[in-house]
Amino acid sequence: MPAKRSSSKRSRQGRTPVGLSGLAEQLVDRILKPLGLVVLSRERIQETLDEAAERGRLTRSDANDLVAELVRRGRQQTDELMSDLERLMGQGRQRWDSATKRARSSDTLDRIVRGADRARRTVGVGSSFPISGYDDLTAGQVQSRLGGLSPADLRKLRDYERRHANRKSVLATIDKHLTSD
Repeated sequence: MPAKRSSSKRSRQGRTPVGLSGLAEQLVDRILKPLGLVVLSRERIQETLDEAAERGRLTRSDANDLVAELVRRGRQQTDELMSDLERLMGQGRQRWDSATKRARSSDTLDRIVRGADRARRTVGVGSSFPISGYDDLTAGQVQSRLGGLSPADLRKLRDYERRHANRKSVLATIDKHLTSD
C-alpha cells in the first residue's frame, strides 16, 4: 500500500499550474519525482562503464558502485537539464513580456483601427459614433484618432466626452481641432 502524501504536497500537486513554468512543474511533480526517474545520456553511461572496465573484473561491490555512480551522474544531468529548461522558460517569458509590451505600446494597431474607423464612416457602415470602442480608449489613444474627423463628428465626441469621462486633455484637443477647421 503506497504511503499517504502530506497535505502540503497534496495541495501543491492538486492545483493546475499555468503556462510553461506550470508544464515544467507538472513534469517534475507528476513524472520525474513520483517515478524516481533520472535522465542519463548514452555518453554518461559509456563514461561510467569505461571507468569500471579500467578497474578490471566487476565484482558485486563494483556493480553496486557502478549503479550508484550512474544514479549520481543521472541526477546531476537531470539537475542540469531542469536548470537549462528553467533558464529557457525564463528567456521565453521575457521575450513574451517584451513582445506584449511592444504590441501594446505600438501605434501600428492604432493606425489600423483609425483606418478602419475612417473606412467605416466613409462607407456608412456600423455604428454612427465616430470612433469604435471609444469608452475603452485612453486619453492618448482618443487624441491620436481625432485627426481627419469632420467638425460634426468632433462635436459629437465633445458632447459625449463631457457627459461621460469628461477628460480635460481630450476636450482641449477636440476644441483645438474644431478651431483649426
